[in-house]
Amino acid sequence: MLPPSSYSRKTKVDYTDQLLMAKLSLLLFALSIFFSTSLCCPDDQKLALLRFKSSLLHTLNSSTPYSLFGLDSWNASSDCCHWDMVNCSSQSNSRKVVALQLYSLVVADQPIPIPSMVLSPLSRIKSLTLLDISSNYIAGEIPASLFANLSKLVHLDMMQNNFSGPIPPQIFRLRYLQYLDMSSNLLEGVITKEVGSLLNLRVLKLDDNSLGGYIPEEIGNLTKLQQLNLRSNNFVGRIPSSVLFLKDLEIMELRDNSLSMEIPKDIGDLTNLTTLALSDNRLTGGITSSIQKLHKLEILRLENNFLSGGIPTWLFDIKSLKDLFLGGNNLTWNNIVSLEPRCMLDQLSLSSCRLAGRIPDWVSTQKDIVFLDLSKNKLQGPFPEWLAEMDIGSIFLSDNNLTGSLPPRLFRSESLSVLALSRNSFSGELPSNIGDAIKVMILVFSGNNFSGQIPKSISKIYRLLLLDLSGNRFSGSIPDFRPNALLAYIDFSYNELSGEIPVIFSQETRILSLGKNMFSGKLPSNLTDLNKLEHLDLHDNRIAGELPMSLCQMSTLQVLDLRNNTLEGSIPSTINNLTALRILDVSSNNLSGEIPAKLGNLVGMIDTPSTIKPVSDMFTFSIEFRDLIVNWKKSKQGLSSHSLEIYSLLDLSKNQFSGQLPATFGHLKALKLLNISYNHLSGKIPETFGDLESLESLDLSHNRLSGSIPRTLSKLQELTTLDVSNNKLEGKIPVGGQMDTMNDPDSYANNSGLCGFQIQLPCPPEPTQVKLPEADDSWFSWQGAGIGYSVGFFATITIILVSGCICRLPPQNHHRSHRRRRV
Repeated sequence: MLPPSSYSRKTKVDYTDQLLMAKLSLLLFALSIFFSTSLCCPDDQKLALLRFKSSLLHTLNSSTPYSLFGLDSWNASSDCCHWDMVNCSSQSNSRKVVALQLYSLVVADQPIPIPSMVLSPLSRIKSLTLLDISSNYIAGEIPASLFANLSKLVHLDMMQNNFSGPIPPQIFRLRYLQYLDMSSNLLEGVITKEVGSLLNLRVLKLDDNSLGGYIPEEIGNLTKLQQLNLRSNNFVGRIPSSVLFLKDLEIMELRDNSLSMEIPKDIGDLTNLTTLALSDNRLTGGITSSIQKLHKLEILRLENNFLSGGIPTWLFDIKSLKDLFLGGNNLTWNNIVSLEPRCMLDQLSLSSCRLAGRIPDWVSTQKDIVFLDLSKNKLQGPFPEWLAEMDIGSIFLSDNNLTGSLPPRLFRSESLSVLALSRNSFSGELPSNIGDAIKVMILVFSGNNFSGQIPKSISKIYRLLLLDLSGNRFSGSIPDFRPNALLAYIDFSYNELSGEIPVIFSQETRILSLGKNMFSGKLPSNLTDLNKLEHLDLHDNRIAGELPMSLCQMSTLQVLDLRNNTLEGSIPSTINNLTALRILDVSSNNLSGEIPAKLGNLVGMIDTPSTIKPVSDMFTFSIEFRDLIVNWKKSKQGLSSHSLEIYSLLDLSKNQFSGQLPATFGHLKALKLLNISYNHLSGKIPETFGDLESLESLDLSHNRLSGSIPRTLSKLQELTTLDVSNNKLEGKIPVGGQMDTMNDPDSYANNSGLCGFQIQLPCPPEPTQVKLPEADDSWFSWQGAGIGYSVGFFATITIILVSGCICRLPPQNHHRSHRRRRV
């Protein structure tokens, strides 16, 4: 036990310590209150962000379902520095907002346009150094005032929106900017010389827009630039020589423009380049030798220009080179040179480079290659066994003179995804193990001499998207395909296949071409099971029977070609249910009855399509599909599959149709070709045919049409071909517009009553019409005009004769006669 004095001292010390701790706690509490208020984001910035959220939600008041990500934490009761996608400064004396990562805020099945004005509240956050608003479908012009206030921006990402109009000059005044991405928008106009003010810029991405004009020389002021991407715009002129000042440049991406002249001679001075992509322009000249100085070069893309001269072998001495694309130029390969590449390529394109002889052996040294394009050359010989063993992912050998059969080893590959061998001279049967290539997505074997049956195993390739076996000598029946497969494009046309029309195809089938074979029987009613089918081509077969009513339930069908079969019966009255139909060809059959007026209500032939996506867009590389063959302006022509969506035609020729031409055809304003020749049609040509504003070819020949050619045809400004021969037409051939150029006499032959300068046969003077005085009585009407010209003529003569007799009567009789006329 301590003595009393000791106890007293300890009690005093304890009390002092407690007092000190209490004061310290009070101080810490006060400091916590101070910092809790001073280290939050500023109220004006929080308010600006809340206004942005409110404006965005108001815009999204749409019937389209959507999900909004990242803004749930944005509320007035919390510190905005703790909100998702918001970053604040970490400085001890400030908690201002410095970064907004607002990318992909809205997710919806259909894009919901967001007006650019929703960004306006963000202009109050002047402390921003990073702003990412990419992938939001923001539409409209870029608000210039926004970037006039955000002068501290270092990083700006606006990619994948729908911004339109020019780039506001305020963006080129952001002097701290290092990263600028405005790619994949709808920007127009030019890049002004003010771009040269962005002296700190490291990355400039303006690809996938509609910018045009010249690339300004001031681009050379951006000496810190490492990436320059202007791909897929409309730039013209030469590549500015000032790019040679960009010594730090690593990526120069200028593909898909209209740039011309030569590649800058000293491009090799940009020794840091890893990517030089200049393809799909109009560049001329040769491959400049300075490129061999680019020791870091990995990607060289020069394809699809107008480059000429020899392909230098020193390109294969650039050890770092991985991708080399030279195809689609006027370049020439040296077929004599012995090549030992020092590079190890991943991708190689020498399409249309005049390679001759066998496939070069040096390709076998490229063990890492995944893409090989040697198409459009003069290669000969068989498909090499060593090439089949390389397990290459994509092989393009179309348009050569290769022969022999395909090695089965090729289809044991674990990498093969694309094999294009069209338009060669390969022969024999396809290997039965073709179905072992389970990763294949595209097989294109058209235009060869393959024969025998189509291997059943081919139908088991689940990933197969496109199968083109057209233009061979395959026979027998078509194997059944898995309904749950991915196969979208099937072309077996121009073979010797037989049996009934098969219907067991993938539910994903969009294009089915079976024309020019020996299929027989009726059209199957369960074609409607292919509910995504857009293109059905069965021309030149032996299909009989009537058109099934179920055919009119295929609402996705855009092209229906049944030409040259033995179909009979009438066109179903529900044909107008095919609302997407743009091309209908049922010519050279035995169809009969009246042409249904509802054909004039086909929406696909009324409205010019603007959003139809061609099947070729399914792939990231060029695939040559077989053209659709039609009777176009008096001859058989092919409509390219790459532009098929712009055509609309209706061909009912060479059938047994009777009755009159439907006046409703005048509704088909998108129609380019109308052929109803060689039928038994009668009556007049409807005046409404003058409303076919897009029509280029009109053939009504070999019918029994009567009356005159409507004067309204002179309104057809696109008309280039007209044939009304072998009918019963009469009267004057219309003049004016394109009708003045329709001066081929054969187009009017065997019509007994036609006249006009087009056939060098003058028309008789038109009779002078006598205007009679109007009747006094309200009951009188000129509805009797339908009596006809001849009755009117004799009535006029009678009146003249009677008048002459009246003049010779005695006065009293004249008065009596006059009163009788008034009665």
